[in-house]
Amino acid sequence: MAEGRVAVVGLAGDRAWSLAPPALEALSRASLVAGGPECLRALRGLEHSPTVLTIGGDLAPVLDAIAGHRGRAAVVASGDPGFFGIVRALGARFGPDRLDVHPAPSSVALAFARLGLPWDDALVVSAHGRPLEDAARLAAAHPKVAVLTSPQATPQALGAALLALGARHRRATVCSRLGRPDEQVAAVDLAGLAAGAWDPRSVVVLLEGGPPGPAARTLAWGLPDQVFAHRGGMVTKAEVRAIVLGKLELPEEGVMWDVGAGCASVAIEAARLCPRLRVVALERRPDDAARARANAAAHRVAVEVVAGEAPPALEGLPPPDRAFVGGGGLEVLDSVLSHLRPGGRVVATYAALERAAGAASRLGEVVQVGLARGRALPDGGFRLAAENPVFVAWGPPPQAGCCGGGTACGS
Repeated sequence: MAEGRVAVVGLAGDRAWSLAPPALEALSRASLVAGGPECLRALRGLEHSPTVLTIGGDLAPVLDAIAGHRGRAAVVASGDPGFFGIVRALGARFGPDRLDVHPAPSSVALAFARLGLPWDDALVVSAHGRPLEDAARLAAAHPKVAVLTSPQATPQALGAALLALGARHRRATVCSRLGRPDEQVAAVDLAGLAAGAWDPRSVVVLLEGGPPGPAARTLAWGLPDQVFAHRGGMVTKAEVRAIVLGKLELPEEGVMWDVGAGCASVAIEAARLCPRLRVVALERRPDDAARARANAAAHRVAVEVVAGEAPPALEGLPPPDRAFVGGGGLEVLDSVLSHLRPGGRVVATYAALERAAGAASRLGEVVQVGLARGRALPDGGFRLAAENPVFVAWGPPPQAGCCGGGTACGS
């Protein structure tokens, strides 16, 4: 390791003695070593006496000390420091070209190894430094997940959040202190996860039922109307829904509103297409809100259903990047637009031409969708039965040089 470079050494549990020769050499030549308390304790017994810095909650003083150090520096971390680890912060401060990274198996790799399962088809979610609700929403949408928990987002809090979302995982395994003498691996269900008292710094592996293996997932939208429970045909028709979803140009992440959601068919399809998107469905009728929750659970997606009437109920919601207005008049549309984040987009549907024209004057675009469904005749032929036309308006138009407000969802 040359002068001015920073070695980043990953430890497997507390076994510094098992490091590969290049990692041991990097540590032996470092005149400054930084790491968390447990990682530093693992270095005891090595024939070396560098200056030692303990990494606590604030990383800035350690980064400043490394920047001002004239000798060789090393940072020790658990597992693979490039996997949700300190390499990100070090690279941002010093540049990737100054780092010599010596990884150990990550905690996620060790967790799946303990279960005897491959994890190339698993989703990995970190609850460090992000809202627990976001981590739980991502986890709920996938059949095979590893969640890295923290003191601010404990395994039991994760379990409670997953239960609230109606997650379908039938098995949860809490893996704590992996690679150490007091390692613990405990398998429970979601109720047991929520009721337990677990080490906050754990890996929680979530599995749905059935044989292990890659989950089959199709990219489809405009699902048949009959796959949603609804009240007397009060559902955005499949073909109109497909157009609405296309005009929304869904981003991979962010917030989407479905205002006047009814049975929440649009919200559910958006959540299926982009699991990282936070989807909120607002519905004023309690019975329809209950149907929306049941539909979301049946489709195994995380949709936050709020019972309330727009515009007043919009005030408590997170500002949207995308919004679908499927109910209410122009007053509702104006309120949604007033909450929209910069670069966002709204799509609205109307049966009345006057409202559609008013929406188009605000949004910039409108199209009439006319459908004629095939109906079987007694002789085996088909006739076409026209549906009432629906007007779809969308906008506002993107600013010059803007691609529309987000990266199109490719998941």
